[in-house]
Amino acid sequence: MAISIFVILLFLPFISSNTSKIIFSFTAFIATFIPDVDIRFSKAGKIPFTGILRFFTKHRGMIHSLTLCLVISVIIAFFFPIVAFGFFTGYSMHLIADCFTKMGIKPFWPLKFEAKGVITTGSKIEKIILFGFIVIDFLLLIFYLL
Repeated sequence: MAISIFVILLFLPFISSNTSKIIFSFTAFIATFIPDVDIRFSKAGKIPFTGILRFFTKHRGMIHSLTLCLVISVIIAFFFPIVAFGFFTGYSMHLIADCFTKMGIKPFWPLKFEAKGVITTGSKIEKIILFGFIVIDFLLLIFYLL
């Protein structure tokens, strides 16, 4: 989430209207949670209909892929381009962050290729990175408000 907020703040100066900025930011923030819809105890996984998805998928499978992210983004773009941009930004930032974990993801599902890193989820290193992004987010927010 902190990485997505960082990227949202980086893109905001390049979005023309205030309404578009709000739509983009809101969509990107919400989309950040969507890849974890296949985990029962995640924020997205607590939505009632998501149990059906968990029946058909496994964690860090199809839902954790750029393939699905791109397909959904293209479909949304036909109707709401700024929403599609926000969706792609939030969803893909979650996936990119997960690429740095030891579990990794299969970014081009259904291909078997895995992108893995060295960070253990919940480790001290992850918490330090999280804190760093929170500080940077806060500083960027102050910069934009001044």
